[in-house]
Amino acid sequence: MTSPAGLPPTGGGSGERQRLRLLAVTACPTGIAHTYMAAEKLSQAAERLGVDIKVETQGSIGAENVLTDNDVRTTDGIIIAADKDVDLSRFAGKRVVTVGVAEGIHHPERLIEQVRTAPVQGGGAGGTSTSSPANSGGGGGGKERSIGYKALMNGVSYMIPFVVVGGLLIAISLSLGGHTDPSGGLVIPKDSFWMDVNNIGVIGFQLMVPILSGYIAYAIGDRPALVPGMVGGWIANTGSLYDSEAGAGFIGAIVTGFLAGYLVLWIKKVEVPKFVRPIMPIIVIPIVATTALGLFFIYVIGEPISWVFEHLTDWLGGMTGTSAVLLGAILGLMIAFDMGGPVNKTAFLFGAGLIATGNQEVMGMCAAAIPVMPLGQGLATLIRKRLYTEQERETGLASLFMGLFGISEGAIPFAAARPAQVIPANMLGGAVAGAIAGLAGVEDAVPHGGPIVAVLGAVSGVPMFFVAVVIGTVVTALTTVALVDVSERRRKGQSLVDGLAPQPELALAGAGGGTATAHAPAQRTESVPAPAGSAAVGTDGSTDTGDESGSSSSKPPADTSGDASGASDDEVLSGYLTAQTVKVRLDSGDKESAIREMAGLLAATGKVTDVEELVAAALRREEQGTTGLGEEIAIPHAKTDAVTAPVVGFARSAEGVEWGSLDGTQAKLVFMISVPEAAAGDEHLRILALLSRKLMDTGFRERLMTASDEAAVLDVLREIR
Repeated sequence: MTSPAGLPPTGGGSGERQRLRLLAVTACPTGIAHTYMAAEKLSQAAERLGVDIKVETQGSIGAENVLTDNDVRTTDGIIIAADKDVDLSRFAGKRVVTVGVAEGIHHPERLIEQVRTAPVQGGGAGGTSTSSPANSGGGGGGKERSIGYKALMNGVSYMIPFVVVGGLLIAISLSLGGHTDPSGGLVIPKDSFWMDVNNIGVIGFQLMVPILSGYIAYAIGDRPALVPGMVGGWIANTGSLYDSEAGAGFIGAIVTGFLAGYLVLWIKKVEVPKFVRPIMPIIVIPIVATTALGLFFIYVIGEPISWVFEHLTDWLGGMTGTSAVLLGAILGLMIAFDMGGPVNKTAFLFGAGLIATGNQEVMGMCAAAIPVMPLGQGLATLIRKRLYTEQERETGLASLFMGLFGISEGAIPFAAARPAQVIPANMLGGAVAGAIAGLAGVEDAVPHGGPIVAVLGAVSGVPMFFVAVVIGTVVTALTTVALVDVSERRRKGQSLVDGLAPQPELALAGAGGGTATAHAPAQRTESVPAPAGSAAVGTDGSTDTGDESGSSSSKPPADTSGDASGASDDEVLSGYLTAQTVKVRLDSGDKESAIREMAGLLAATGKVTDVEELVAAALRREEQGTTGLGEEIAIPHAKTDAVTAPVVGFARSAEGVEWGSLDGTQAKLVFMISVPEAAAGDEHLRILALLSRKLMDTGFRERLMTASDEAAVLDVLREIR
């Protein structure tokens, strides 16, 4: 067999095979439009070049067209066009090129050529789509997130359940089984049922930090890095191992996670005898990395942490005679900085230690600052929902609940995901709360904080205590929203338009998919059964890509018999787009006017209760990143209760509307999607997936542009029903 274009015969097929056979994986953090656009572009390019290709899409509605072991065994190379982690271990021994998803859309032919000479994926390589610069195959890598960012998001996504479960169980046990005790804060009777519940919650909290560290390491160094990452995180959180009264907390976990991941990557590069290689990932690497990292933290990093703890305590002791406002602000800053770390613990233990001397004001300052971080971050997710992913918003609700019970760790997922924005906001709010409490002379008789201690009668000066907490919370929330918004605007030119929320990306954004869920940052992961009419995109891997090659861009959807049988002939997309919501000529010349005109078009269905709110919601979405997909297409969309049911509209602009598309084209084909908040789940994702995939078909776009009237437009649009 003569291998094509310098490609070694890695396919394993018969010598009669002549066509190049490739695989691809497309994915982005939100897993909606660009995931499917890249898949279609690669399929179209492959068809033009006479190449067989099968594309797996890892979208928010699940992995589709999943690559099988047989596919991998017989392929000549793999293209990874993704802005999130993709498991590369299954492609060991194959040529792999990894780029951002935008490259898959804009330069598919180039990628197909690059994969011919791309590096061969090593057997022990990690599970990230950006494991090394070499993997890019020498081409422009596209606008993808750094491996460090993806690793951080991976750790945060796995940590969140532990924070939520542990925090809520502790809060419930304190509220239902606890009482105030001057010598021990909020106390739960030792042999009670609620103490058992509390202990379970404490275990969840103890595991939180190692999980964060372990899965940061895992995203960098794959499975061999998991053990050293988790053990390193446990050591970081256990101050007694390095003579410190407080562990390094989540900041220490981030440090150990990255150290473990990159240490494992370095060890993997060491040449070893062939007979040792099988045991390297399961024995040698974990043992060497765990031992080295653990000793390094205990003897090198731990000593400075202990020193900081000791000297901060002495420094605070020298400030007891200074201004109460200044002391309160400083204590608030410290409480809010690392939430359970050495700086936080120093301030807390300083205040708790003074209770026995009769000075309860210092603990009052700490008690007011303690709930500000979780309450502020939870409030921020309510103020600007569209700056947060669904998982973040759910975590925000849990954070609010934990804040009421003085559990500051509820804010850790937000601080770990966006440290540059969240930690300064937390510190500002904590300082304000502490200063107000100090000015008002608030006292706390127990070593605990949050509204719960005031409700249980341990606080004097209750009104001012709540004033301090509320003002600090509002300051934290508003500052967080402002900083996150500025951050998103700065990267607006780089952000993709996939999804209804910008990604930090996490945040906490679903790990949509399939084989990559162990590495992917968690975003939306709902898996709600699609309603009738979703046969074109199914969760079982069947899609409208046609055969395994995926080169179906010029074909109609495979089978639409499952579409809503009750829909009339002029309905498409399960009846969400009808003759009422089609307009052949869009009159508006700018984006805002066009959105307003489209909203009026949707209102004709009777499903819009508040046109102005619908317009406002769509414009807020535009602020987070343009919905102009390029190729003269725009798909503005909104999740809002201004509509009573999902509704889709289409309008055509002859001149084009400036939409800020990344390719510089003006939007001539405009679809507007709106769904109510309660029905937002997978349905709007399905609509976006169907549209973005079909709109990559040049012939389909041309037919839309040349259709003479509404009836002709509907005839074309029925192809995506």
